[in-house]
Amino acid sequence: MNRQDNLEPIVEPTVNQETEHSQGAIRRIDAARSLALLDEPKALTTRELEDRRVIHRNDSVREQADAFRELRTRLLAAGGERNFITLVAPISHGCGGSFVARNLAAAFAFDDTKTSLLIDCDVLHPSQHTALRVDMAGGGLMDYLDDSSLDVARILYRTGVPRLRLIPSGRQRETTGEAFSSFRMRAMIDSVRSRYADRYLILDSPSVLGSPDARILSELADMVVLVAGYGLVTPDKIEAALASFPSEKLAGVVFNHLP
Repeated sequence: MNRQDNLEPIVEPTVNQETEHSQGAIRRIDAARSLALLDEPKALTTRELEDRRVIHRNDSVREQADAFRELRTRLLAAGGERNFITLVAPISHGCGGSFVARNLAAAFAFDDTKTSLLIDCDVLHPSQHTALRVDMAGGGLMDYLDDSSLDVARILYRTGVPRLRLIPSGRQRETTGEAFSSFRMRAMIDSVRSRYADRYLILDSPSVLGSPDARILSELADMVVLVAGYGLVTPDKIEAALASFPSEKLAGVVFNHLP
């Protein structure tokens, strides 16, 4: 897959307000145009989705798909009317946080009226571009944060899943905390969130224990979902992870049954 196949063409939807009769009509037109811009010309087949460990609508993964749709529904109920940012944070490495983040993003994209953007922030253990088989020839998140001349459009990639885009992690770095707390990071998050009112952001976080990065990233998020690998973390570790975040942002804990 070449770069042009993957890159998202960023085109700002425009509306001639003089010809519209209400702000409600303008919002409806903006939503329709944003969804059209996020169409997927080369949608993955069911088999390709399963190879990438991504949920779909067929019966073969119905139990898993329903679980992620239920999680999406609960987040929407808690998040209110505004599109929001969810940080998906594994308690420790190996709990399956990236799997949960990827499929939560897919669950949002299931809804024909919503789009999702998955951002791989786990720079030490990046996995989303590999799992989704995206050639990040244009760079990724860390490249963008390090290079002020790089436009965000260059790091937005198609995934083969309709209405789901990816910002991969980019080049690996040993330390990321300062980058995540930088003005450029905050400005980028605000930009990609506000561009489309129907876009929901999922941040794939590094593990909570052993690194401050998840706590730093939580400052950018509206809600935090913790991921506990079933049988891999103790209750004490879960409690320590919960204590790392403001209680008002905690949406809950997902117990991930690893394959």
